[in-house]
Amino acid sequence: MFEDRARVLLILPQAVLDRARVFAGESMTKLKGPVSLQMVLRALIDEGLKRERERALLANVEGQMRAVRELRSRRRLVAAPRPAKPSARVSGRRG
Repeated sequence: MFEDRARVLLILPQAVLDRARVFAGESMTKLKGPVSLQMVLRALIDEGLKRERERALLANVEGQMRAVRELRSRRRLVAAPRPAKPSARVSGRRG
């Protein structure tokens, strides 16, 4: 099962992580064995990808896409260089 592995950094909202932890605890009780949070997250990702045509999954992905776009556009507005103001001093040299 783990022959072809890759490391991934996954950033999740605290509420999602808490729900996954609860699910892991419930799974341990039902299965009467150790179940890690990593196992639960792997299973959720795998099962979710099997149902890729489901509208709820696509809506979730769309919501995340829009949120990322909004954050990036806000950053661009804040980081955008402001146009240089013309110098108030005019050189009095002639020559």
